[in-house]
Amino acid sequence: MERVLIVEDDENIRQLLKLTLASFNYELVDFENGKDAYDYLQDNKVDLAILDLMLPGMNGYDILKFIRSKASLKDLPVIILSAKDKELDKIMGLDLGADDYLTKPFSVLELAARIRSLLRRSKKDERLIQIHGLCIDLDKRIVTIREEPVELTYKEFELLKYLAKNEGRAVSREELINQIWGYDFIGESRTLDVHINSLRKKLGNEYAHWIQSVRQVGYRLVSGDNDA
Repeated sequence: MERVLIVEDDENIRQLLKLTLASFNYELVDFENGKDAYDYLQDNKVDLAILDLMLPGMNGYDILKFIRSKASLKDLPVIILSAKDKELDKIMGLDLGADDYLTKPFSVLELAARIRSLLRRSKKDERLIQIHGLCIDLDKRIVTIREEPVELTYKEFELLKYLAKNEGRAVSREELINQIWGYDFIGESRTLDVHINSLRKKLGNEYAHWIQSVRQVGYRLVSGDNDA
């Protein structure tokens, strides 16, 4: 049974979420205080988190930053559920690593559908990412191309994994730096380009062009079948 964490300070909304999601046979853990949720995540595993942004104790943005900085939680699917409906708020939440953003008022059935979609994707990507001959083993941290190993550094592996998990999406330079180097990175942004160029060389001629530069944005991975 998948465990879903709900962090929501509105009692009525929290109870509605618990009632609805329990009918889909999820195990539910809920908190109204952000700090309590943060403390819980230190030592407990969940399969998906639903975060409000404006919370007592610790806001949702800071909880999300913590999730993406902790190795054991880094790939945890996160849905932001918030009354903050301005475009800038959504961009900030997604840039910090949220997988989805739903504004209040919302449809509980739509939320349930998004949860199912994220959990399916999470299970699929749990151990292996395979894209047309390229295989990324997340547990063993091994990359192979047509069963031949490719030796990557730690950062190169993390870059390839993140781009592959977001296949087809243009990922900003800021997002890549935050996700791979961390939010406290103070080096030069050129570091990202150096690692991308090295990664392309190691992938070889057949796969190097999959990692595309997106002008004034960053990079995206587009596999051969999806290459425009």
